[in-house]
Amino acid sequence: MNMDKHTPEDSWDFAGKKLKSRLIQGTAQYPSPEILCESIHASGAEVVTIALRRQSPRDKAGARFWDLIRGLGVHILPNTAGCRTVKEAVTIAHMARDLFDTSWIKLEVIGDDYTLQPDTTALVEAARILTEDGFEVLPYTTEDLIVAQRLIDAGCRVVMPWGAYIGSAQGLTNKFALMTLRKRLPEATLIVDAGLGKPSEAAHAMELGYDGVLVNTAIALARDPIRMASAFGYAVSAGRSGYESGLITPREMASPSTPTLGQPFWHTDMDDE
Repeated sequence: MNMDKHTPEDSWDFAGKKLKSRLIQGTAQYPSPEILCESIHASGAEVVTIALRRQSPRDKAGARFWDLIRGLGVHILPNTAGCRTVKEAVTIAHMARDLFDTSWIKLEVIGDDYTLQPDTTALVEAARILTEDGFEVLPYTTEDLIVAQRLIDAGCRVVMPWGAYIGSAQGLTNKFALMTLRKRLPEATLIVDAGLGKPSEAAHAMELGYDGVLVNTAIALARDPIRMASAFGYAVSAGRSGYESGLITPREMASPSTPTLGQPFWHTDMDDE
């Protein structure tokens, strides 16, 4: 992938790191580690998430997987996927910091097994504990404004609201709430995390002014994950370019692009006759 072609600006700040790509890529459910690596290369993603409970560098399979990811030169964002209590999430976060040598943690505290909706009360509590312990906490949350504000108050510089249920491919189910988050939290880094099913939905999230998106299932389970990863890379770049260029406001009535009165701007030989 040509990074200049995929990124509308030189770099942006993500949790203290300067990046070019605004696509964060998950690493679960791929047909093989090799296809995962090729898809990351195709998308241009510079940050990938890894669930410590599923892939640990300490076991044999995890060590091979870790070596492949490390060879890509990307930033690792460990996550606490599968955790259901504050204690469990905090414990996994500390293990991840030791294993992956990073203070970054994508914090997940699940409250419902059916929807995988975050337990927002436990999430805020765990975020406060971890930020006080020196972590850069990136919480997976709902689109609720008050919860996002509480997470920022707890020390989070990045907030990651869902677009829809994890793995559901439903897209942006509450666009109004996402727009409200962006408007009310102009200084926060906001990443749409979970629920995106199509590249066009990623582009739409970026057009709303979001700083990035995190995609896993829509790429991993595609018929051609490598090509889909590239499509998401282009979509994120296009959406950001559109946002930065200044999208026009929708109108209730038609507005002709060519005026019906006055002299056309072109000139022909017949005008001289």
